[in-house]
This record gives sequence, structure tokens and C-alpha cells, in this order.
Amino acid sequence: MNPPINNVKPRKINILGVNFDDVTFEQAVSRAAELTERGGCCVTPNPEIVWLARNDREFLDTINAADLVVADGVGVMYAARLRNTPLAAKIPGIDLAAAVLEIAAKSADGRGVFLFGAKPGTAERAAAKLQAKFPGLRIAGVQDGYDYDTPELQARIRGVNPAAVFVCLGSPKQELWIRDYIARYPEQTSLLIGLGGAIDAFAGVVRRAPEAWRRRNLEWLYRLLKQPARIKRMSALPKFLLAAMFAGQSNGNES
Repeated sequence: MNPPINNVKPRKINILGVNFDDVTFEQAVSRAAELTERGGCCVTPNPEIVWLARNDREFLDTINAADLVVADGVGVMYAARLRNTPLAAKIPGIDLAAAVLEIAAKSADGRGVFLFGAKPGTAERAAAKLQAKFPGLRIAGVQDGYDYDTPELQARIRGVNPAAVFVCLGSPKQELWIRDYIARYPEQTSLLIGLGGAIDAFAGVVRRAPEAWRRRNLEWLYRLLKQPARIKRMSALPKFLLAAMFAGQSNGNES
């Protein structure tokens, strides 16, 4: 485990075993920026990921070993309130990634970002759109998500030494890949961040909910309306909230 950033250890809020950092969006961005310089990882669990980790000790331990664990999803925020341990902010992974991109675009070292995941050709499309949106941004490399578990890819990423690697393989693949990469290259100095479908969103393959929906915490509903097949995955949310509430009642307010 890396030492606390700025020698300040953030408060942790435990939700069904996952230890979330109680940070504002601005604090999360500051931490992510420092990790682009000294190396480390960030994970962005939503309720589905927390629910999955409940029955997978290896995955849970991997999440909790991350340098930064932020709440990606209003369901996590509701669960924290049900436990009487509210988190400072919901921090969508894609918004944190955008902040990292802006920092990388303005950085004098030009290390850039590496986009890893999605279908063949999607990362290239995302790269073009991101460079248009963030003038000065360098894309250090791209790789689809279909050939992800190879030492050759790890060595290629290590060779270009990007400021950040956006790992978009879905959970738990992306978190376990990040863990293995850091174990192989403990001296690496990149921020590795698990971002699920962010490359699809950056490429325009998947449309994000409009701002009005996001302000009302209805992004989940927008995605469900656009992708009805997600209903099975989202059916875990009520069970997640109930489990979090009863866990809070039985285990106390804060861990």
C-alpha cells in the first residue's frame, strides 16, 4: 500500500466491505494528479461492483488495496446515508477521468494517457475525439480489450510511461489487471484507473445521460431506458441498499 497522499489519511467509509475514501471531487482530482507523478491506482466502485465484491474475497481485497477508492453511483451515496456515514461526494469515474485528461493536456512533461479497452477501433476513435476536446493532449497508446492479459502489453505500456492508463475492461477484470501490472512493475509512475465503459462514452459509441438527468441523479434511469437489457444487473440495487442498511444497523456507523 502506498503512503497517504500529502501525509493525510482520508476517512474511510465501509459499505459492505468496500472502504470508500470520503473525499470531495476536488480532493479526488488532487489525489489522482499526484498519482500520475508517483504511480498508483484508483478504482471507482458502483453498487454493482460492491455487490460483486461481497462474494469474491480476492476482488474485495484488490479494491481495498487501491490508493484511491471513490463512489461512482448514487446508489453508493444512498447506502452511505442509510448507514449514517454520508460520503462527501459522488464521483463518477468518467468525470474524474476528464479531469485527469485536462491535467495531462496542460502538463509540460507530455507523458499523455494510454487508452486500454473496448472493441477494436473504439479506443482510436476516442483518442481522436479527446485530442480535439483537450488541445495539447498526447495519446501515448491505445489497445482494445480483447488481448488484455499479456506481458507484452504490460511492457508496451511501461515503455511509453504515460501519466495515466485508462483501463476499461469491466469489473473485476480491470481491477485485477491493474493489480497484476503494479505487482509486475512496482516502480512504475503512472496512474492506473479502472473506468468500465468510459472509452465507449469518450468515443461516442454510448451516449451519456444529459446534464439535467445527471443533476437529478437519474443517470441510471437514462441508461436503463437506452439499454433495457441492463435491468437484470440493476435488479441488484434494492438488495444492495437493504444489505447496506442492515449492515449499518448491526455493525455501527463507521469503520
